[in-house]
Amino acid sequence: MPELVSQLETFLLTYNLQPHSETGVPPQERWEGGGFLPRLPESRTELDLLLLQVVKTRRVHSDGIHFLNHRYMDTTLAAYVGEEVVIRYDPRDIAEIRVFHKERFLCNAICAELSGQQIGIKEITRARNQRRKTLSAILRDRASSVESFSPPKAPQSSVNESKPIGTQPKETVTLKRYRNE
Repeated sequence: MPELVSQLETFLLTYNLQPHSETGVPPQERWEGGGFLPRLPESRTELDLLLLQVVKTRRVHSDGIHFLNHRYMDTTLAAYVGEEVVIRYDPRDIAEIRVFHKERFLCNAICAELSGQQIGIKEITRARNQRRKTLSAILRDRASSVESFSPPKAPQSSVNESKPIGTQPKETVTLKRYRNE
C-alpha cells in the first residue's frame, strides 16, 4: 500500500506540472491562475441530487411508498396517492428516502421500522383533506376563469319544436349481435 501511495503522489505531481494537450498550460498553473471556480450547490437538497445516484421510480400507495420490503411515509405523500414518483436514497442508510414528483422535491419519506419515527393516521388524513381543499379551490378558480372568457350560451330549442311531426325519424331498437352468431 505505501508503494501505491508513493506512485500515485508521483503521478499527480508530474501530471500537474506538465503542459496539458488542450490548453497548453500545466493544470497546477491554470488552477492557481484563478480561471476555475467550482460551482457549489445552493442547498442540501441540490447536494443530495449530486451525491445520491441511486434512483428508482415508485408509485405512492395509500399507506406510503413500498421499497425494499419497507414502507416509507410522510404526510406530504398523502396528496400524491396513485402518482408515480422518483426516489433517491443512500444505499448505506435506507431509513430515509428523498421523494421527487415531476423533477420537483416533495419530501423526505421515513421508514418507521428503521428510524423510530411514527406518523399517525390523523396526520395523514389531515394532509389529504388539505390537499383536496387546495385542489378544489384551484379547480373552482380555473372554471370561473374559463366561464368569464367563453361566449354566452345560446338557448337550446327542443327537437320536437324545430321539425314538423311527420318528419321525425322513428327510433329503431336493434339487438346486439356477436361475431360468432
